[in-house]
Amino acid sequence: MPALNKNLQQLFTIAQKEERLAIGLMSGTSLDGLDIALCRFSRHGLGTKFDLLHFITIAYDDTFKGEVIQLFAKKQVDLEKLCMINAYIGIYHAQLILDALQQWNVAPADVDFIASHGQTIYHAPQRLHGQANYPNATLQIGDGDHIAVKTGIITISDFRQKHIAAGGEGAPLALYGDVIFGSHPTENRILLNIGGIANLTYLPANGAEIICCDTGPGNTMIDAACRQYFNRPYDEDAKIALSGQVNESLLNALLKESFFAQPAPKTTGPELFSLAYLEKARQASNTTDLTAEDIVATLSQFTVQSIVDFINTYCQPETLTRILISGGGAKNKFVVDGLTKLLPQATISDSNYLGVDPDAKEAILFALLGNEALVGEPMTIGGNPAVLMGKFSFPG
Repeated sequence: MPALNKNLQQLFTIAQKEERLAIGLMSGTSLDGLDIALCRFSRHGLGTKFDLLHFITIAYDDTFKGEVIQLFAKKQVDLEKLCMINAYIGIYHAQLILDALQQWNVAPADVDFIASHGQTIYHAPQRLHGQANYPNATLQIGDGDHIAVKTGIITISDFRQKHIAAGGEGAPLALYGDVIFGSHPTENRILLNIGGIANLTYLPANGAEIICCDTGPGNTMIDAACRQYFNRPYDEDAKIALSGQVNESLLNALLKESFFAQPAPKTTGPELFSLAYLEKARQASNTTDLTAEDIVATLSQFTVQSIVDFINTYCQPETLTRILISGGGAKNKFVVDGLTKLLPQATISDSNYLGVDPDAKEAILFALLGNEALVGEPMTIGGNPAVLMGKFSFPG
């Protein structure tokens, strides 16, 4: 029998190790920077053990943000620019990884694998694109081969495609990590991530009826309004929202989108929840004369209300014990205070309660999915696709 080639032999060797050193990468729709988490894993599935050794977010400069924004959530783009930036992001992310490893005094040769989410530029579930002849679809760019070659480290990427191929919508993928991180034998919990889009995993103590679903906008519309009206990337410490007043007419118009009435599980994105969506709601509610502060306050309440409405519909709120928040929204006082007021039966805190840095959680999640791709078995969780996700890129 011929020997395995060196790449497959390296995979076999890594999979046989008692512990694996992994890098997880996350670059979200907010485009604030690349989250890089260095983790140590042992075992897999529900028996997974991990330690977060280092974490950093390396901010993107305005030039990079501008390049991505030209392509982000737009139906028509420059195809040549898309082709070039796919390679460029891979090379750029690879350099940021090398910079982080040098800062941490970790040799690339000591890292077993990189798990890269990539940069989402379009999310198109069929419920959003509405074209019966086309399937659910999503696109993340930042080519894994470029990361692998430049860093010299095996790279696992493009996780969302397998989820779609197996019948899912490509998101949210938090389910698999949330079940491992957050399940509890006696507490009914929700792990809530408020990134650009808000998603949650409902983990009842009995393990039945687990739900993982997008609830609607997280930070995406708030951030867009801050850029539009205040030339700021986001509402730091919720200062803008707290200085404004929620307009109930506009809020009710924002909540009329059919997405909210569709059954779970479901996904969405900034392709729907955009400034164009805001403008349509302002016209419908005759609120075109609102101050910018009132707009940001109302959008912040929109995030709160859409999360609460989902929980009230699907998650037996009267039995909830704990809600654990991660993502940028965990730092938004307006949003967190709003959730606390409307969901008083549950103790609300961030994912540090689980030993998981709320800023690092999604990067850790992708490192975990990479570990599963190497040594795991497909997990059957409710009606969700039981698949291992990710494509392998080798350095040579």
